[in-house]
Amino acid sequence: MSAHENAATPAYETAAGARAAASLLLLRDGAAGLEVLMMVRPEREGDQRGGAAVFPGGVLDARDRAAHGACLGDDDATFSRRLGLAAGGLDYLVAAVRETFEEVGLLLAQQADGSPLDFVALQPWRARLQAGSAGIAECCAATGVRLDLHGLVYCSHWLTPPGMGKRFDTRFFAAHAPGDQHAEADRSEAVELMWITPAQALEPALGLKLLPVTRVILKELGAHADAASALEAMRRRAEVPLIMPRRAITASGPGVVMPHELPYAEVGRLDPEGRGDAHATLVAGRVVRLSDRVLRITAPNPGPMTGPGTNSYLVGGGDGRWTLIDPGPVSEPHGQALLAALAEAGGRLERILVTHTHRDHSPGAVALALATGAPVWGRVADHSEWQDEHFRPDHLPVHGERIDAGPGATLRVLHTPGHASNHLCYLLEEERLLFTGDHVMQGSTVVINPPDGDMAVYLRSLQALLDEPLDWLAPGHGFLVSQPQHALRGLIAHRLKREAKVLASLREHGPGAVEALVEAVYDDVPAKLHGVAQRSLQAHLMKLRADGVAVCDGDDRWSVA
Repeated sequence: MSAHENAATPAYETAAGARAAASLLLLRDGAAGLEVLMMVRPEREGDQRGGAAVFPGGVLDARDRAAHGACLGDDDATFSRRLGLAAGGLDYLVAAVRETFEEVGLLLAQQADGSPLDFVALQPWRARLQAGSAGIAECCAATGVRLDLHGLVYCSHWLTPPGMGKRFDTRFFAAHAPGDQHAEADRSEAVELMWITPAQALEPALGLKLLPVTRVILKELGAHADAASALEAMRRRAEVPLIMPRRAITASGPGVVMPHELPYAEVGRLDPEGRGDAHATLVAGRVVRLSDRVLRITAPNPGPMTGPGTNSYLVGGGDGRWTLIDPGPVSEPHGQALLAALAEAGGRLERILVTHTHRDHSPGAVALALATGAPVWGRVADHSEWQDEHFRPDHLPVHGERIDAGPGATLRVLHTPGHASNHLCYLLEEERLLFTGDHVMQGSTVVINPPDGDMAVYLRSLQALLDEPLDWLAPGHGFLVSQPQHALRGLIAHRLKREAKVLASLREHGPGAVEALVEAVYDDVPAKLHGVAQRSLQAHLMKLRADGVAVCDGDDRWSVA
């Protein structure tokens, strides 16, 4: 970031209230493969970027726009479309080239008359640009230089998390490094330079301080053997999405979560201002207030089938009445945690709702009902295998039934069979928040285990939810899920894709037993989970048989009908 960053005008503050910035990845091929130029920023008190190894770049200068006429390559309209802007896209490329010249002394440019760049004449201009006493357009006019933007590739777009003292809306570009120039640190914004492979930069033993954006970009670069292939992959990108990390409390302390990480949407819901106090981990016994109406407590039963543990939800509380959704497994610590959360929240437990009777969701109801006197609501499964054999509901909810959980808290019952015949979801209508049990999990798909599990029925239940007014999903395992319609369509598409894979495997390997087919159908799943995968494979085969597509002989060998 150059010394004259304060010269940026309000025109270069983006819609997010952040300062517009640009950065440039200069790539070359070294003895060990692709190398990128990185610089180390000086340590500055209060600057979280101090001492970090970064790529050259900085904020846009109001005078960058005046250099459009001194640029070689596409015009502003073309670059603006590429960056998703109404206008001013070319400003970012000008800023990236200018900042790189100021900080590391490399200039992507040509002399208008075709002669070599005269760095002796350019050196005073580098100092003036760094000090903010001149703009890049003045430099070009005085020296006859034309900024060469032909080789720049737009590759990434990052926004600093909310809550940070300084926020930057940064566009990243990449280009081949000029082979006839020598990089030299300005000793103000860059105290050290290094040509380094992505793998070396990411090596913990080297001890580089890397910002999240830098780490992600280095990992992307590391997938390519040379500069040409990296740049070509960037050119082929259909779009460059905006990436905004969020501050949160991670397992190792204060940090950030990325958009692809499971806690991201929930952290944004709980902490839109970026205070950094939302948790990015699910810890047994911790009470998480998801809204004024909803508390979550996770049971201490993590595992391959339960993820971080089973979630129990307390809903209501406006007048001291609470409804519990899913008491979880038999667990004295979890039962005590639920009672403690209830006591802390104030009020009494009015009812215990169960989504289904698998052993990680309903068995805790017995002890909780004895401790509170609350009645248990739920349905009995059609088949007893894998079910909670002690489940005895006081009330059988029906599809569409509405439950008064307190002022401004109405739960509507949705019968969603498929994972289990008795599966229920509960929709908190005021928040358009659906408690999904195991009908929808976060980060994985649920097992469909015949005979109580039915793949065709499960797909119909997923499809039916697309007609419901949903804004959020509260799964039985995992964090809150945003964009429910997208998640539901993704699950349906995933199941149908797996079904197509089953059919293709039957054509190639059938007739075959389930045990023989699972390796081909679930070759993307670790072998240690193939035993569980066989259950869902059986469900797929039974659906295909019902559809008239597959048949099973007397030896339990499946083939195409």
